[in-house]
Amino acid sequence: MHGEGIGYAYGFWGAVVFNIVLFLVFALTFLVPKGKVEWRTFGMFTAFLVALFTEMFGIPLTIYILISIMGKGYPAANPFSHPAGHLLLTFFGIEQSRLAFMLNHLISNGMIFAGFYIMSIGWKKIYAGAKEKKLVTDAIYSRIRHPQYSGLFLITIGLLVQWPTIITLAMEPFLLVAYYRLAMREEKDMEKTFGEEWRRYRARTPAFIPRIGKK
Repeated sequence: MHGEGIGYAYGFWGAVVFNIVLFLVFALTFLVPKGKVEWRTFGMFTAFLVALFTEMFGIPLTIYILISIMGKGYPAANPFSHPAGHLLLTFFGIEQSRLAFMLNHLISNGMIFAGFYIMSIGWKKIYAGAKEKKLVTDAIYSRIRHPQYSGLFLITIGLLVQWPTIITLAMEPFLLVAYYRLAMREEKDMEKTFGEEWRRYRARTPAFIPRIGKK
């Protein structure tokens, strides 16, 4: 591809490593795995990041797959330029639109930053509650039971909006299910510890998505 004069916008392995490490450091700041199950689930999140940033900056595997299937029907004239690597914009025919690219990044980055913010405030409350050995039910925990996982879900969905690939789209449902199961596992421990207080809290508070219009 290089010899044909195509502006090949990949092979930036430093950017791949930097972004993976950056997101892992932020995630581990607010979501520290403790047991084997938690580390295994966090490993799935790590694999998601590796797959995503490898395709974003390293090797555009999804583009190779789609070109092999679609041939000349692939909608980008220069599929290996970086704007054409964004599948949604490419298939809508607006990969060269600066406005579309900017709006996509504003939306996706907003979701990512919001996810980290939710994780951070959830971590602060649960850390304080652990020190006092009490059930935390106020602030963000009055709206959702698992803000750290909700934040993580928002981050991964934001990353998919920013740079969708075949592999990460396939991985996302498994990642969501894995963290859902981990949350339910943790709830059993909470019920053993706090009993009826936890059951009342669980009955009135959604797990991951707050009820609109209700405090």
